[in-house]
Amino acid sequence: MFAWFQRLLPKTGNFFEQFEGHAAIGLTAARATARLLEGGPDRAALFTEINARESEADEITRDVLKSVRATFLTPFDRGSITALIGALDDTIDEMYAAASAIDLYGVTDFAPEMHEMAKVAVEAAGLAVEAMPLLRDINRNGARLHELTEELIRIEGVADDFHAAGLRRSLQQYGQSDTLRFVVDREIYKHLERILDAFEDVADEIDGIVIDHA
Repeated sequence: MFAWFQRLLPKTGNFFEQFEGHAAIGLTAARATARLLEGGPDRAALFTEINARESEADEITRDVLKSVRATFLTPFDRGSITALIGALDDTIDEMYAAASAIDLYGVTDFAPEMHEMAKVAVEAAGLAVEAMPLLRDINRNGARLHELTEELIRIEGVADDFHAAGLRRSLQQYGQSDTLRFVVDREIYKHLERILDAFEDVADEIDGIVIDHA
């Protein structure tokens, strides 16, 4: 009964557009991160692009937090709104952190597991892009949202496997002969893993919204 009444209430703010815009920026940033890890000649342009996307995402996040405070009626719980935009923002923050580490240490060649983790991040960002518009009608789209969050969680596990394999490879290759390179690799892997961890958080937040409002 409450859900029916809630749909009749006027709503202000543009939270859905902001979620969708943030997710789209995340997909662009993920693709740039994946290209960076391919080791091509356009690395300077990719650093610039990732930095720009991170700034755009931060701006949307700030706008959402302002809107939450200023909006009397919201499409769902304020805590869920801030948690979801925070998780989305964490994905891009970690892409930026990975790119910053690559730039700082001057890394130009990347292990196959790094490539694979970056590809998984692009896949996860694509799933987030698909999920955001479905939040406009949770009752109708709840089943599909659940499928998307299950897939996000599944591929986070795939990324964990690449992360573990990559660290083993780096330790075997550099652990005795080039400790600094192992430390650098571990730093990059850490941020790549955190990208996927943040997408898992996005999945958890979506699931929570669906449970509360479907």
